[in-house]
Amino acid sequence: MISFSILDLSPIVAGNTPAQALRNSLDLAQHAEQWGYNRYWLAEHHNMPGIASAATSVVIGHVAGGTRTIRVGSGGIMLPNHSPLVIAEQFGTLESLYPGRIDLGVGRAPGSDQATSRALRRDGNVHDTFPHDVVELQRYFQPDDTNQFVHAIPGEGLNVPIWILGSSLYGAQLAAMLGLPYAFASHFAPAELMRALHVYRTHFKPSAQLAAPYAMVAVNVVAADTDQEAERLFTSVQQQFLNIRRGRSVQMQPPVDDLAALWPDYELAGIEQVLGCSAVGSPKTVQRGLANLITQTQADELIMTAPIYDHQARVHSIEIAAQVRAALVEQEAVAELH
Repeated sequence: MISFSILDLSPIVAGNTPAQALRNSLDLAQHAEQWGYNRYWLAEHHNMPGIASAATSVVIGHVAGGTRTIRVGSGGIMLPNHSPLVIAEQFGTLESLYPGRIDLGVGRAPGSDQATSRALRRDGNVHDTFPHDVVELQRYFQPDDTNQFVHAIPGEGLNVPIWILGSSLYGAQLAAMLGLPYAFASHFAPAELMRALHVYRTHFKPSAQLAAPYAMVAVNVVAADTDQEAERLFTSVQQQFLNIRRGRSVQMQPPVDDLAALWPDYELAGIEQVLGCSAVGSPKTVQRGLANLITQTQADELIMTAPIYDHQARVHSIEIAAQVRAALVEQEAVAELH
């Protein structure tokens, strides 16, 4: 049966601090581990008041150190912001500390605006080197090669799975060409999901890391005891994207009873498209939504964001999602018997 995982941006909610956001991330990861989630990924973003996971490798260490069995990794590291050697050393260190539990998902986007990119020492005039950077990164994890002058210590000879993340056909093509697992960011860019999966599976070439294509699909899951309560909780992430579209980057806002009273219809319609890959509602509603997504995409794994203002409501949402997975497993077993 399909695995469920968690993608966390360590949200800083209005009136709160990054310190509390990071404590909440560890608490959520500990619950996710208890409820059988496969992996817990954190994402790199910069200059965003509502996200505490900018130093992604550090936060991964924080979460891995406070859990025992769940895989922990990046969803993702924005590789253009970094030297591949530095990332190999960071993730080699994490793998040395938490063996067999670390994933390295890498993306091509900067995860920031142009001014922030300059502050990260990125040169906007340099041509795209992402494919070459990924290959260089892979090389640092290979066993000792006397012909290689630069070595990643720690990193060399360690089994750190590399994933390609994407929201377009570019990442799908690269993941297929290199024979790497692929995660699609459909939780905020669902438009190219099906085409990207088709390209990835059709053109996949087996590699030393992966014999057959493995695709993970991202989905927003906001679950509560009733549809009405879940829809209310979902207004926090809707406001977040609306604010971004207006050029305002703010902390996550509390839910509201009537979003339409605050925003014009044409803006809300645009957000509905952006957040189209979402399962929002009661346990039964979320189960229907996730079952449809699994059937449609034939995903090997779902990775869920739970963009909820209240931490306890967020914990409850991933608990419901775990129960949904158990129900889907039971449903599949019954179907096989018949």
